[in-house]
Amino acid sequence: MKNRRIFIRTLASLALLPSFAEAASAAKPRLRIMGVNGWIPPSKLGYFLTHEHVMVDFIEAGKISKDRYNIDEVYKTALPFLTDVRKAGCATMLECTPAYLGRDVQLLQRLSKATGLHLVTNTGYYGASKEKHLPEHAYTETAEQLAARWVREFQEGIEGTAVRPGFIKLAADKAPLTPVQQKLVHAGALAHLQTGLTIGIHSGDGAAAQEELKILQEHGVSPEAFVWIHAQNETDFSIFSEMAEAGVWVEFDALKTDNHAQYLKLLRYMKDKGLLHKVLLSQDSGWYYVGDPGGGPYRPYTELFNAFIPALLRNGFTQRDVDLVLKRNPVEAFGVRVRRAD
Repeated sequence: MKNRRIFIRTLASLALLPSFAEAASAAKPRLRIMGVNGWIPPSKLGYFLTHEHVMVDFIEAGKISKDRYNIDEVYKTALPFLTDVRKAGCATMLECTPAYLGRDVQLLQRLSKATGLHLVTNTGYYGASKEKHLPEHAYTETAEQLAARWVREFQEGIEGTAVRPGFIKLAADKAPLTPVQQKLVHAGALAHLQTGLTIGIHSGDGAAAQEELKILQEHGVSPEAFVWIHAQNETDFSIFSEMAEAGVWVEFDALKTDNHAQYLKLLRYMKDKGLLHKVLLSQDSGWYYVGDPGGGPYRPYTELFNAFIPALLRNGFTQRDVDLVLKRNPVEAFGVRVRRAD
């Protein structure tokens, strides 16, 4: 009888302990994404679009101003498109317009609250397009000084608001990178090590992405913290596998109605190589163009959900593949934490 009572008490005590699965989960904190309205609960992240735009202003950095557009007009133009993609199944969208190219975090915050779509903004500078979107201080300041600006936005908020960036957005043209483009990548590495924000770099070609990775690694930043933006522009598929095998996130992000065949080929290559777990997918849609009447033609965000996912399922991809690329990978890629090279 005594042994039986001891056995029962032992079972009762064990019932209070976490299971092995729960213990493992507790040991690995759930990754969080910083949205324009604060931290997004992990359970609410859902399907991601990792590279989209709401508004852009392609005038040069020295002439950009919020007086060039009416925020209410932009809001009314973008609202139905964001509402549509939310209804189509998207829960989280990374808005990739950087400072000095039309970033307006108050606009994004209004749209996010109105639609229920989690929007994520960025810090960093855009050095592509022959550097026309760089402020003068990008040339005169050191990488450390530029990084301090971006870290301050994460710690204190953007432009006097409480909105904080969820990733670092940089840009460079084709290789070789210019001195200031190299400096931006150095600054991005320093900012990552202080904030844990992922570094997404618009790269002119695969050689540029390789050069960017080398700079990040010089600072001890893991390739896991680097998203190669616009990878679909590279024609040498072997660079995709090389970068993904190193740990880089390979982003194919200009999906349109007329290029499904190209994107099926890209994803098939990565799946056959066992590298689908390093792929991000998006459309580069939206784009209210400041300076054009009514913002010009605004491209919907729904192509991926309404047409391309069904195309994937018809062409040998599984629902698990879809969820991997559009749910799991973005959280792993953009979850905020410092990633150092081994």
